[in-house]
Amino acid sequence: MGEQPIFTTRAHVFQIDPSTKKNWVPASKQAVTVSYFYDVTRNSYRIISVDGAKVIINSTITPNMTFTKTSQKFGQWADSRANTVFGLGFSSEQQLTKFAEKFQEVKEAAKLAREKSQEKIETSSNHSQESGCETPSSTQASSVNGTDDEKASHAGPADTHLKSENDKLKIALTQSAANVKKWEIELQTLRESNARLTTALQESAASVEQWKKQFSICRDENDRLRHKIDELEEQCSEINREKEKNSQLKRRIEELESELREKETELTDLRKQSEIIPQLMSECEYVSEKLEAAERDNQNLEDKVQSLKTDIEESKYRQRHLKVELKSFLEVLDGKIDDLHDFRRGLSKLGTDN
Repeated sequence: MGEQPIFTTRAHVFQIDPSTKKNWVPASKQAVTVSYFYDVTRNSYRIISVDGAKVIINSTITPNMTFTKTSQKFGQWADSRANTVFGLGFSSEQQLTKFAEKFQEVKEAAKLAREKSQEKIETSSNHSQESGCETPSSTQASSVNGTDDEKASHAGPADTHLKSENDKLKIALTQSAANVKKWEIELQTLRESNARLTTALQESAASVEQWKKQFSICRDENDRLRHKIDELEEQCSEINREKEKNSQLKRRIEELESELREKETELTDLRKQSEIIPQLMSECEYVSEKLEAAERDNQNLEDKVQSLKTDIEESKYRQRHLKVELKSFLEVLDGKIDDLHDFRRGLSKLGTDN
């Protein structure tokens, strides 16, 4: 109840794989709330994150901790008490910067709190030692200057105060010894944690170099695949041009419609089988030969059509010539018929006269 949130943000939480100490294991399925808490009673700071009903981060910040930015949107720190390394992935670089700045502020505050607590312990220890040294001198002065009755009247409260101070000093020394042992253990733990963190960072750096190499290889492979895709697209465009040419031949020559339909079917099959490059190339060569044959047939047909046109022109010329001759013949025939009519009329008149 004494803890108060002093900073809150949202991030994806990760923990280092305890078996490999290299890979990150997601601790949350999505971005969760990550908060800094200040405990007033203990004068300590903690980072806490909860995913539903599960606590995924409960890390007490110590002056020896260090928050490291490993990328523009990712940071990590090691917790020796939890014996793990926490990682946070943010949606922007600004959020990461704010979290790192707050981590540094809280770290400095924890350092000041530890120094103040040590100063208090040292002050109480020195005060107890001074009180323990001054009390015998006062009792000696009272024993020298006072009577036995005065000794009896003043010795009781002084001894009681001395005992209470001695008890307090013993408790303070016991607590100080316990704290020293605790701090030694914590220091040793922090050293081990720092060693593990250094190893993890070195391994992480090696992993980063390996990832960079893999990324370079993948980028080269991607460029090669893009070049191959461009080549395939160019081949497909050539196929489309061939299809258009076939369509033009189909529109020009009705007799080749059935064969052109077969070619379109073959081209459709070639598109479906475009993943098999050797087979595609062989079929393309086959189609090219067919097209060349079709062009030769088309040229032959065009020659035939030209010869037919020539024959038609000659026939038309002959018909025109026959029409002229027929017309002249009809004119002559009409003259002959007129002559016959005149001859008939003459015969009829002659018969009438006779």
